Amino acid sequence: MPSIFSRIVSGELPAYKVAEDEHHLAFLDITPLVEGHTLVIPKREVDYIFDMAPDELAALHQFAQRVAKGVKEAVPCKRIGVAVIGLEVPHAHIHLIPMTKVADMNFANPKIKVEERRMNELAAAISAQVPKAGGTSAQNNEVKPLASKAERETIEANETTENKEASAAPAATDATSQQLQSLTKGLHFVSDSDAPLEVVSFAAPAGALTDAELLQLTGQPAGTKVETVDVMQFLRNHTADDGVLGDPALANRYKALQMFLKQELDETKVYRVGTGPQVQAYALGRTTDGKLAGFKTVLTET
Repeated sequence: MPSIFSRIVSGELPAYKVAEDEHHLAFLDITPLVEGHTLVIPKREVDYIFDMAPDELAALHQFAQRVAKGVKEAVPCKRIGVAVIGLEVPHAHIHLIPMTKVADMNFANPKIKVEERRMNELAAAISAQVPKAGGTSAQNNEVKPLASKAERETIEANETTENKEASAAPAATDATSQQLQSLTKGLHFVSDSDAPLEVVSFAAPAGALTDAELLQLTGQPAGTKVETVDVMQFLRNHTADDGVLGDPALANRYKALQMFLKQELDETKVYRVGTGPQVQAYALGRTTDGKLAGFKTVLTET
């Protein structure tokens, strides 16, 4: 089973691409530490970066150097930090992180949420500043570097709230649904029924989601039993390399889905609805525009 990055290379999954050549690809991290956080990968899938042949490793770093120059020109920062972790996705990758202080490189920091419109702006600005191979000038020096966050907030303060919501909210919802559709495609929850994972979206009520509100949203009878469990607990047998799937590559797909639910959505939980033998399960979290999104499936417990 190809890694999530290989699926981006093949075009199966979308990405905010900033640079590409025959053997390498660079795109924005969708769960960034800071704006402009970029991932650089070899197109050939290799799990551990130091398993790459010396010439491949050198070429990857040369490509990353060009991308880093583009990020530095496009995103306000002092330097571009570099990190290789290698535990999140089994596909070698380099993190390029715009930084103004050492703490910006701390992977224990909470990941930030960036609207789709802003991600597109960042990708376009970085791409325009990446030098061509051979050290020639950037592709489009007429594209100006992006404003800093403080400058952008000043500009946005002069816009009406109505205009901002109209331009940003629908795109965020579409992006979330698109990612979930890609991540859940072909996945099933292993039980006696092996039901598929189906993407769902609901209008979110104000405040914390109550059992009564969940039952109303999902069309279940009032008073039906609702049990809440953690996403990691719910998917634990599917994300384990030696779990019920018996396929580490397939387990990686469930890990990618779990990571998206935990990092891209807020207050994500799994709601088990009913008492069996068939139990409806809804994995739901809040999107940036105040909706509930996730997936549903059916558990058959005998």
